[in-house]
Amino acid sequence: MAASPAAAAALLALVALAAAVGVVADGSDHRYKTGEPVPLYANKVGPFHNPSETYRYFDLPFCSPEKVKEKSEALGEVLNGDRLVDAPYKLDFRTEIESRPVCSKKLTTEDVAKFRNAVAKDYYFQMYYDDLPLWGFIGKVEKGGKAEPSEWKYYLYRHIIFDILYNNDRVIEINVHTDQSALVDLTEDKETNVEFLYSVKWKETLTPFEKRMEKYSSSSNLPHHLEVHWFSIINSCVTVLLLTGFLATILMRVLKNDFVKYAHDEEAADDQEESGWKYIHGDVFRFPKNKSLFSAALGTGTQLFALTTFIFLLALVGVFYPYNRGALFTALVVIYALTSGIAGYIATSFYCQLEGTNWVRNLLLTGCLFCGPLFLTFCFLNTVAIAYSATAALPFGTICVIVLIWTLVTFPLLVLGGIAGKNSKTEFQAPCRTTKYPREIPPLPWYRLTIPQMAMAGFLPFSAIYIELYYIFASVWGHRIYTIYSILFIVFIILLIVTAFITVALTYFQLAAEDHEWWWRSFLCGGSTGFFVYGYCLYYYYARSDMSGFMQTSFFFGYMACICYAFFLMLGMVGFRAALFFVRHIYKSIKCE
Repeated sequence: MAASPAAAAALLALVALAAAVGVVADGSDHRYKTGEPVPLYANKVGPFHNPSETYRYFDLPFCSPEKVKEKSEALGEVLNGDRLVDAPYKLDFRTEIESRPVCSKKLTTEDVAKFRNAVAKDYYFQMYYDDLPLWGFIGKVEKGGKAEPSEWKYYLYRHIIFDILYNNDRVIEINVHTDQSALVDLTEDKETNVEFLYSVKWKETLTPFEKRMEKYSSSSNLPHHLEVHWFSIINSCVTVLLLTGFLATILMRVLKNDFVKYAHDEEAADDQEESGWKYIHGDVFRFPKNKSLFSAALGTGTQLFALTTFIFLLALVGVFYPYNRGALFTALVVIYALTSGIAGYIATSFYCQLEGTNWVRNLLLTGCLFCGPLFLTFCFLNTVAIAYSATAALPFGTICVIVLIWTLVTFPLLVLGGIAGKNSKTEFQAPCRTTKYPREIPPLPWYRLTIPQMAMAGFLPFSAIYIELYYIFASVWGHRIYTIYSILFIVFIILLIVTAFITVALTYFQLAAEDHEWWWRSFLCGGSTGFFVYGYCLYYYYARSDMSGFMQTSFFFGYMACICYAFFLMLGMVGFRAALFFVRHIYKSIKCE
């Protein structure tokens, strides 16, 4: 019964993803004749060090047509902040152009101030030519060895040169650079006449069309980068193997001694007073407090684990090739919607096993446990983006589409999963009977309390992934490209193993101290890595990045809080499942009366 809604959701997710994300190879397969127009779209401009703070291309006073023609975009592209419009340059296939005027424009003092502010903040522009991305800076700052910004010189590039490589009738590569001699001085607030120019140069190449995207992924596949990645993997594996091996040896030896001792005690004297984890066998399977919240957290964690697994599967088969615009965001929205049935099924069936009665409230709690905080965070950050007039602000239509997906797909599947879970009629498998009244927990030293235990539990899994975290952060919150998903998948597997093992070890020591309230503790210890990752966010922001400004800071810490919360729920579920398996196993192995 447990497999059916999960399997159905999995099948639906893969089918929908094939349609929603698109093809695995490069989406544009156009062939062109000489002189035929090739589409060139201007996307966005923004400060180089603030990846979330981007604006529409024509928010700066470039040469713009009378009517700006916007390209229709997929859901993922809009979520990614892409706003593609027809660029003012005409780049026909294999047609060379030398210093052609785009327009002559009189820049007002406001225009000059706007461009100067953009140049001071290292603004870059991004365009797409035949679905190939290209970037360039809009100007430069000459400091002249002076410390005061008021004494610096600000220049705008007015001549852009496009270098395009082709193979027969296909575009293979495009690069852009600027004519350093064609500059406009923006230092003073005065009206300036500017003639914007562009040149196009074509060159033949032998690179096949199928390999044209390799240029963008090659940076992360350089021997130096691969060496660092593999070093981090080996470092993690060795650390994990040594520590888990050490813990496993101790745990197995202690458990073996426990089993021998308890078997001997049973043979010697049945009335002898019990001690250790056997002493609390009548309390260890006593259901936790706030069981509705516990079941909801377990269901949501399972859904997020399924979501992560599907994303890895798609990444490993090559769907998320570099600059497949919005594919990851589309995949996240669609898979999250389609896996909500898993959350409903797991939460409700477990809640019913814990003898819960109000399964409808439990189901609503499951639906809101992750979506609620995410929605509140989105509302605040979208308001900030609207105030900044940034492209990160989602249009009203896109918000309506997401709400419709939640209403017509996510919520119905959650309810169906909940109904299936309620009707599964499975009972909680406890090898020992639970006594009517709980035993009193003996006084415990400070290091056995919840927060110190969480700190111990989170450190080891975090140490296994922290090297790889830098590359992920540099990709998500920077301009690096991450394509080595196989290494990331290995790190993810190591993370799961270590989380499970450390939670089992801490659960054993907790039970040995005759503390039977292990349910919430195992979940919190498993998920505590999320707090360490958020701590790493603080380090990365202040020590490893040049991000600045209220909007970028809000986006970074707001969305990272949601991601770390998802980590907490997912790894908490893994920790609890491992601890539950372990506790059932050890209590099955002894004779409980």
